[in-house]
Amino acid sequence: MSNLPVVKGSLESYLVQINQFPLLTQEEEFELAVRYRKYNDIEAAQKLITSNLRFVVKVAFEYKSYGVKLLDLIQEGNIGLMMALKKFDPYKGYRFISYAIWWIRAYIQNFIIKTWSLVKIGTTQAQKKLFYKIGKVRKALESEGEDEKKYELLAHDLDVAKGDIIEMEQRMASRDLSLDSPFDEGQELTHLDLLQEDAPNQEEALAETQEKELRERQILNAMKRLNEKEAYVIRNRIMADSPLTLQEIGSHLKLSRERVRQIESEALKKLKKEMSAQIQAEA
Repeated sequence: MSNLPVVKGSLESYLVQINQFPLLTQEEEFELAVRYRKYNDIEAAQKLITSNLRFVVKVAFEYKSYGVKLLDLIQEGNIGLMMALKKFDPYKGYRFISYAIWWIRAYIQNFIIKTWSLVKIGTTQAQKKLFYKIGKVRKALESEGEDEKKYELLAHDLDVAKGDIIEMEQRMASRDLSLDSPFDEGQELTHLDLLQEDAPNQEEALAETQEKELRERQILNAMKRLNEKEAYVIRNRIMADSPLTLQEIGSHLKLSRERVRQIESEALKKLKKEMSAQIQAEA
């Protein structure tokens, strides 16, 4: 599939490329999917992929508020789309996009989680856990009402702070857009025509890179102000690619889970105070 549109440059130019590919009828889609499944017909696979690229963009837009570049999300979603085609069984009777949507979301969500694992204050293991468990959280809130007691019970059940549940629930509240409902045959979706250019220009990209490097230096300098236990907790709870749980850290330091939580809170306050002082000094 080397002739697929390349996700680079501006979003506007990419949208122009993919909107040139027509949508397929259910009969056309079935025929192409059978050709690919039976004969590994690459041309058939390419037509199936290109006709559905616009739907990947729509899904990617659902996650744009996470601070990840939209073109990166689209690229990951496209990979999910191609993986879905390898597993798709046309004989089961449903449309390809109805099946592929779950692969697209999975690849986009996984990319966001990987991105969040970078050194960022506030990116915790709890947030990663909640990202995948938010469905359970929201169903529970709907079943018994969004009262404070319910948030507290969920926080205890998931071993996270109540504030983390509230924040993540708010982030995910606008994500319930359905793409797996039936489409009218031959109907062209036009909502992409309204999308705005989101790709940063070169000056913005350079400024973003410099800001990230500055933030990392500030964090490393601020870490020097922490004592040994505080530094250990921050490194293994906040900065690690695979953060340890409160219980794991507590076992290592021979402390209770609640005491580790307190140390983490105190250390974060110190870091924020020190980073604020650095920002003021550099201003």
